[in-house]
Amino acid sequence: MTDIHEDPVFGTDASTTRLPLGLGMGEAVSPLELVAVPEGGESTQGGGMFVQIGRVFIQNKLAVVGLIIIVAFVLFCFVGPLLYHTDQTNQQAVLGTVENGAPQPGHPLGTDSTGFDILGRLMYGGQTSLIVGFASAFVATVVGVLFGATAGFFGGSVDAAMMRFVDMLLSIPILFLLIAMVTIFSSSEVLIILIIAFVSWLIPARLIRGETLTLRVREYVQAVRVMGGRGGRIVGRHIIPNSVGTIVVFATFQVADSILLLAALGYLGFGIPAPGTDWGSMLSAGADAAGNGWWWEIYPAGIAIILVVVALNFVGDALRDSLEVRLQRR
Repeated sequence: MTDIHEDPVFGTDASTTRLPLGLGMGEAVSPLELVAVPEGGESTQGGGMFVQIGRVFIQNKLAVVGLIIIVAFVLFCFVGPLLYHTDQTNQQAVLGTVENGAPQPGHPLGTDSTGFDILGRLMYGGQTSLIVGFASAFVATVVGVLFGATAGFFGGSVDAAMMRFVDMLLSIPILFLLIAMVTIFSSSEVLIILIIAFVSWLIPARLIRGETLTLRVREYVQAVRVMGGRGGRIVGRHIIPNSVGTIVVFATFQVADSILLLAALGYLGFGIPAPGTDWGSMLSAGADAAGNGWWWEIYPAGIAIILVVVALNFVGDALRDSLEVRLQRR
């Protein structure tokens, strides 16, 4: 048996080193030639933060499928009308079209009760649903993050007062509040975005407030305090950036929730006013038509809502896993 002598500088340990390939048992070994292998055989994966996030995200096959579905619907709604030309705003343009027409050449998905082409209507309504979903989610996330971070950072009576205000609004049924506000004010796309955002910022406020209560006692935050950093700088440069995982995941799920809220409003008749439309309004009209045997009017909008919402949930689940440091492979 050949002994490996410990070097006084490098401190060679036989349990964590391997002999170079081609080296005999009786030959001398230089410490510089020894290859260190982490104990347990683990290895470190290279790449930056975004590479690691992308690697974990791609491993989730459902998330990849969901992302493809979302991109496909965005292209369908915003690029599709450039290739499939229909007039969805001028009622006079469809006076000669058969109402409630079955799928046929020229109208692949048929026509609705007003004579509009359903395929074109699906694209037109999808634009509204996606814009309202993403815009309201963005506004709700920004307001909720700023509100929750401020409450959690200052704490005390400020936190108590701000959170009681949030609790008061959360006690009101969301759908009832939406219907009341849409009824009081003149309905429009911008108004619906603001109304949905108004009832949606409460959840991120509570989430970020909880994150802030944890982050504000960390060493790097205390160091900024000692150096004279102001509260606004601490919140904007340290608290919010370190909560980005929670923020991104919530925003993804909130897009799906906003699309569902708009669909609920449209189904109840409080959606985008005519001649505009959304998937919820199309679903409501299709439900009435299905009772008369015109089944082709209810399925397109219903399938579109289901696919987009499920795809967003898949993407949200994968982002949560990707941004969670403890679940990333090192």
